[in-house]
Amino acid sequence: MDKQDNTINSYNHGISLFERKNLVITGVKKIENFDNTQFILETIMGFMIIKGCDLELVKLDTLQGHVTIKGTINSISYAEESSKKEKEESIFSRLFK
Repeated sequence: MDKQDNTINSYNHGISLFERKNLVITGVKKIENFDNTQFILETIMGFMIIKGCDLELVKLDTLQGHVTIKGTINSISYAEESSKKEKEESIFSRLFK
């Protein structure tokens, strides 16, 4: 594990949503994919899928694992964790439908 993974893993995963318009997420390892309707993030607690309208990345702090998103948030969900390969396949299958 490299130094960056150790830094991110030392933080807790948390979500703060303000008036369904501003979302702050901690414990983010990386952003897999995003557009104005969906974000797919890898967090220390698994893959997270955020859906909404007019979504936009406001802040990304890769060192501490903080992400801030603004727009209308419609749903926040976690992908099931069966195996890493199945997660990667399901994410890519969703992206390329």
